[in-house]
Amino acid sequence: MFDVLSAPYPGVIKAVFLDRDGVLNEKMPEGHYVKRWSEFHVLPGVEEAIGLLNRAELRVVVISNQRGIALGKYTAEDVQAIHAEFQKLLETEKARVDGFYFCPHDDKECNCRKPMPGLFEQAVKDFPEIDAASCVMIGDSISDIEFGRRLGMFTVFIEGDPRRQKLGFDSARALADKRFSSLYEAVIDLLATLLARERLLESISGGPRLQPS
Repeated sequence: MFDVLSAPYPGVIKAVFLDRDGVLNEKMPEGHYVKRWSEFHVLPGVEEAIGLLNRAELRVVVISNQRGIALGKYTAEDVQAIHAEFQKLLETEKARVDGFYFCPHDDKECNCRKPMPGLFEQAVKDFPEIDAASCVMIGDSISDIEFGRRLGMFTVFIEGDPRRQKLGFDSARALADKRFSSLYEAVIDLLATLLARERLLESISGGPRLQPS
């Protein structure tokens, strides 16, 4: 489902921030956690969507709350191993994630659990060329959308599987700048907008141009 009656994208886009569970892979039922690679089921179109973002020369950053670490369900090393396997899978499709960042803490223990800004601050240390105003946040929960809005990012809500929607679904959907059924649909819409802008600039200037910087 494409959402056409919504806000325009920022004039300059440098990076796309992605939540993990429910956006890249199937979300577990509430109270359950993805603890190992065999439980990480990639959603349709995800590899292609990330590859398209790579070819558009946009940074791709994955940020996630991993409360299960604080609860003793799995370890930070388990999360890193899952991300390493996912990166290997993406490489077979000539795609990549530029950075993975996750919060291992429980509620109210830190500055990095979304919607707090800590994961963004970690990413900016590695990619100082990005700023919040030039980023898009794509997520499937109220914490994702609030995270993006507090920082001044453009926000996209992924509706996903209605059986796995968290509390706050309606609020997140209403607050987001755009809404789609999947990451692939969101990326197609974003890149179609960027292409249309580039063609407009070409028609005005008489030659090909990149995004303004």
